[in-house]
Amino acid sequence: MQYELLLYFIIFLYGTVFGSFLNVLIYRLPLKENIATEHSHCMTCGAKIQWYDLIPLVSYIVLGGKCRHCKAKISAQYPIIEAANGIGYVIVFLVNGFNPTSIIMCFTFSIFIVISVIDWRTYEIPFSLNIAIGVLAVIRIILDHKNLLEYLIGFCAISGFMLLCLYIGRAMKGIDAFGGGDIKLMAFAGLLLGWKRIILAFLIGCILGAVIHSIRMKVTKAEHVLAFGPYLCAGLTIAMLFGTNIINWYLGIMGF
Repeated sequence: MQYELLLYFIIFLYGTVFGSFLNVLIYRLPLKENIATEHSHCMTCGAKIQWYDLIPLVSYIVLGGKCRHCKAKISAQYPIIEAANGIGYVIVFLVNGFNPTSIIMCFTFSIFIVISVIDWRTYEIPFSLNIAIGVLAVIRIILDHKNLLEYLIGFCAISGFMLLCLYIGRAMKGIDAFGGGDIKLMAFAGLLLGWKRIILAFLIGCILGAVIHSIRMKVTKAEHVLAFGPYLCAGLTIAMLFGTNIINWYLGIMGF
């Protein structure tokens, strides 16, 4: 028991470290900044941040949420993303066990976090993130090549439907039913999860988007246009972790 707790704590630490990198992606990808060579710096004064101020969670607490140099407030996003990614990694291994698929799921979960935040802010999903999901999907298929057809159908199942809706919406009303980034997301995610779980993910994403955004429009006077990516990513995460159980439960109550 103590060994397992220690192992999960190490997984959490790895998750927070990688979560620190996710913050870099969230800020730099929309600005087209280099994510590899440019040093971390204060968003207010531009001062270079030393390594001891980049320790996930700890540095934020030690600095009191302020820049060491200019004392400007550091966004709470940093520790939130780090903690969320660490917790997410632990949940993945708790649900899926210790195997190569869980590692793929962890990286996928991290990408979903980055997509959600960027799309929420900019209404765009960087193509590079969708490609990253595609790479993980290829690795997953190699590990589970016997179910190749299921993954290939998953690539088209929802993305094809969304693409059809896009063309119909443009032809009839001159509006885009879905964004191109959303369609690519569901294509590569479908290749990763297979057709059953991608359909479930889409249904969950639509329900969450309809309910939560309706509440936001009522309470905060948010615009009718919504960033669909975060809701899709929530649905994808649920389907990725619990999709098989949910599908089997549904088929069971339907008598199949």
